[in-house]
Amino acid sequence: MAEETFEEAMAQLEEIVRALESGQVKLNEAVAKYEKGCALYALCEKKLADAKSRIDKLMVQDGQVVGVEENADITK
Repeated sequence: MAEETFEEAMAQLEEIVRALESGQVKLNEAVAKYEKGCALYALCEKKLADAKSRIDKLMVQDGQVVGVEENADITK
């Protein structure tokens, strides 16, 4: 799951939420979907935090990116 993009994980999470909200999922399947949803949520949160960290390291002057904070690896 860690190789999924943010968008792929978010789409799967939305699908899980729709299925659970429908009330048409059996208990065992609902629990499994909930567990997968929690993992997807954590993955999305991590990817968002990583993106924010990368953005925070960019150096901007007069609305232009002028560099990257020293020792910042924004290639991840």
